[in-house]
Amino acid sequence: MRRGIASTRPLESQINVSMNDLNNPPNQIPGFSESGFSGTEIPAPIFNSDKISLSMHEDGEATIRRVLSSYEIGAKLKQLRLRKKIALVDLGKHTGLSASMLSQLENGKMIPTLPTLARIAMVFDVSLDHFFGDKRRRKPFGIVRADARIQFPERAGSPKPAYLFECLAFSASDKGMQAFLAEFPKREPEEVSEHFHDGSEFIHVLEGTVAVTYQGDEYQLRTGDSVYFDASEPHAYRGISKSSNSSAKALVITSPPRL
Repeated sequence: MRRGIASTRPLESQINVSMNDLNNPPNQIPGFSESGFSGTEIPAPIFNSDKISLSMHEDGEATIRRVLSSYEIGAKLKQLRLRKKIALVDLGKHTGLSASMLSQLENGKMIPTLPTLARIAMVFDVSLDHFFGDKRRRKPFGIVRADARIQFPERAGSPKPAYLFECLAFSASDKGMQAFLAEFPKREPEEVSEHFHDGSEFIHVLEGTVAVTYQGDEYQLRTGDSVYFDASEPHAYRGISKSSNSSAKALVITSPPRL
């Protein structure tokens, strides 16, 4: 273990040294309040013979552990390591910490000093804000119920659209893709027109047969077939069926262009 990376001293001593190293007073550390590093209400003081005594439900070390545990530093550290596919032993070589200590940090059994956390952050090329950011921030997640979807025609007001579609992920924000349930009525080649847009497109036929025209050629996709293509090229689709009353259905996914 390298000197200065981690310490076996009591937790309060570690925190004080860490903050002194960074020339930050304790009450400037994110999430800490001025009332003894605790966000809980302090019991009223008891006055006795002009002497003031403060009744506390927990000691300083327990308070520090409780406040820091709310940031889930260990879980964020483990997520970074797994995302980079780095073993504990290899991470230890870069940080100067033992695999055992890193494991304890990830499992929340130890609280890292700020210099230790700064060293780990440098290895993963992230700032300390990554560990002390808003713990309530969540990744995009949106559910769309079946009865909440609305079907739209290819073009508003079109008397005979080549397809109709329903948005499957309209409730989610910051999406990296768009998903649609599309319906393709029976159409003749001259009844549909080509279009194009940035990004890529993926089609998986759920029911019936869909004809996809791409770069001048037409391809027939039957139930269970899929196709992926660069959507910046002109393309068109239409339903193929024996009856004019039946339609094909497909899952259509589009994604923005790669930068």
